[in-house]
Amino acid sequence: MFQRVKPLPFSSFIQQMGEVGLLLFKTFKNLFRKPWEKKIFIQQLEEVGVRSLPVVSLTAAFGGLVFGLQTYVGFHRYIGPGSEAYGGPVISLGLSKELIPILVGLMVSGRVGSAIAAEIGTMKITEQIDALFSLGADPTRYLVVPRTLASVIMLPCLTLYGDIIGMAGGFAFNVYAMGVNRIIYIRNTLLYLEIWDVLSGLIKSVFFGLIIAQIGCWQGLRAEGGAEGVGRATTRTVVIASICILIVNFFLSKALPATLG
Repeated sequence: MFQRVKPLPFSSFIQQMGEVGLLLFKTFKNLFRKPWEKKIFIQQLEEVGVRSLPVVSLTAAFGGLVFGLQTYVGFHRYIGPGSEAYGGPVISLGLSKELIPILVGLMVSGRVGSAIAAEIGTMKITEQIDALFSLGADPTRYLVVPRTLASVIMLPCLTLYGDIIGMAGGFAFNVYAMGVNRIIYIRNTLLYLEIWDVLSGLIKSVFFGLIIAQIGCWQGLRAEGGAEGVGRATTRTVVIASICILIVNFFLSKALPATLG
């Protein structure tokens, strides 16, 4: 008997990239086909958006607080006492362009991405997806499209909400905890923070939402081996999505212009 030869790591990587690319192609192809799964889409909007508000609120609030703390320390130490009031633009810029989109993406990948993989993986090992095939339904349109569309829509909304919470946290720490001049802080923030700084973070979050949903659905659809396989798919979803978010964030930061002016 011949022994089964395991594929080389590189060839396995290429195969997996092909699987994700094919799933993405099917998703976009079915996105414009009727009938749309409106009920599932609305449920996913609630699952991705509304139920993620508590974890996003805590993450953004303490992210803004700690970033405001370190900015205050940096201005006080290296520029001098009294310069801390000019840290508002730095805090707002760092939060809106980098910190909040990444933190929201990582938190949602851990909460939503794992849930998507577990739900679809359970359907896969209990042969519910095979039942959809036998009934003539397309699992991509029924399962993948609503989750992907909901993630792409809700991630920017959560990021914008996180921006507000994070900036409020940085403002509260500097003004109320450290006694920074409130008027100078607000004036400089409004003077130097551009709309594009916020929009660039929202653009990143669109890609992060696509990554989370696609990887979660992909891992769920290829789950096998019972409950243990579902657990592995869930773990892989969180790890792969988190790494992809960090990598894609770097390339988007390089590709997006620093300013539109």
